[in-house]
Amino acid sequence: MDAVQTLTEPASRPTDANLIVDARGLHAWYGSSHVLHGVDLQIGRGQTVGLLGRNGMGKSTLIRTLLGHVTQRSGRIVVFGQDASHFKPHQVARLGVAYVPEGRGVFPNLSVRENLVMAARPGRNGRNDWPLERVLQTFPRLQERLANLGGEISGGEQQMLSIGRALMTHPDLIVLDEATEGLAPLIVDEIWRVIGEIRAGNIATLIVDRDYRRVLRCSDRALVLQKGQVVLQGKASEVANSAELSAYLGV
Repeated sequence: MDAVQTLTEPASRPTDANLIVDARGLHAWYGSSHVLHGVDLQIGRGQTVGLLGRNGMGKSTLIRTLLGHVTQRSGRIVVFGQDASHFKPHQVARLGVAYVPEGRGVFPNLSVRENLVMAARPGRNGRNDWPLERVLQTFPRLQERLANLGGEISGGEQQMLSIGRALMTHPDLIVLDEATEGLAPLIVDEIWRVIGEIRAGNIATLIVDRDYRRVLRCSDRALVLQKGQVVLQGKASEVANSAELSAYLGV
């Protein structure tokens, strides 16, 4: 395994008491294909972490492994101090983790309102800072489309719906996998504005997006994956200025 270049001093990383996710030595397979090779990932309370890498380097697999979607996995995953290494996705969600998947996952035969309220529940310790009213204020387009079916609205509106639905679980951590892919520039700007609002609300965020510059601007820490291994990590500002970044991302 190649050496990991760590740019940040250990003292600046989250302490155990402030960790939401502490994943160590993660391996994952799809059939006989070994995709992740001993990945470590820590996410602190209220921290935004950017996950970077070229296509096929294991970013989505890492997310799906953390959330319990990949069943062929090994390593240890601790969420809020609880061993979630063998948890199923709904068990991870109940710990206070929300997921906005690549492809959005909107229910096409439910109305926009139904898509939102079906997910609503109090968060950890009764957290309730993203009720329906706030989601609709944040995404005025959804207010206008409440009676429309999920399959009738545009791709950008579906992405807003997917993020709004995740927020209505009042999470402590929200995972965004390619939240702006394929969207018009004005919608992309709107999504990033909301990501900034989420960050300001002290919700931890794990972000995967092709616009690595914007990811780094919005993140506290960043990791770069290559062939299923972490090859570069540290403060986002340090990763952004790393001489190796362009080689790892192919830009």
